[in-house]
Amino acid sequence: MTDDIQTDTVESVDDIDGETHAIDWSKAQEGVRLLLEAVGEEPDSAKLQETWQRRVPSAFETLTQGTRIEAKPEMRTFEASGESFVVKEDIPVYSLCEHHLLPFFGTATVAYRPDSEVVGLSKLARYVRWQSRQLTMQEQLTQDIAHGLADEIGASAVMVEISATHLCEAMRGVETKTETSSRAVVGEPTEHERRRFNEATR
Repeated sequence: MTDDIQTDTVESVDDIDGETHAIDWSKAQEGVRLLLEAVGEEPDSAKLQETWQRRVPSAFETLTQGTRIEAKPEMRTFEASGESFVVKEDIPVYSLCEHHLLPFFGTATVAYRPDSEVVGLSKLARYVRWQSRQLTMQEQLTQDIAHGLADEIGASAVMVEISATHLCEAMRGVETKTETSSRAVVGEPTEHERRRFNEATR
């Protein structure tokens, strides 16, 4: 029966603090409020009022930055002195499973062969963080990072591997903590470059 369900009009924080937001703030508020009600909580209680009014909408505004091009870090490049294979290990990855809206997290190894330009090492980590902030699957995220970097810096070969733990698997379902690895390759890395990458991801 749905006749007994009543939904109150949700006041948007936009109307309170005058700020503009990158997401539909009022819909985010209403969605979180309804979810709290659905699981038997009281959204207007002192402990939860800020949860739906501010905290969760703000969190999702941050955690979906990867869908907004204006949030992409500037990939400043420098002239390359050669074609040495660049490998960056242990880049933190925090993303959201598009199926359950639960986090998956781990590390990424990124490697590329510069064509004529290299990018600052810190920019690789920033780029991975930006791409990770969206609802996605690990396999898709790995491809997005590899192809995106190839386009951004004009690299002739890019390799990316992500190893991550998925809370949608650890907290529900089989309730087992495991690690999943995915790899994407753009271009044609040499055998030597592949060996270097394999050594870095062991």
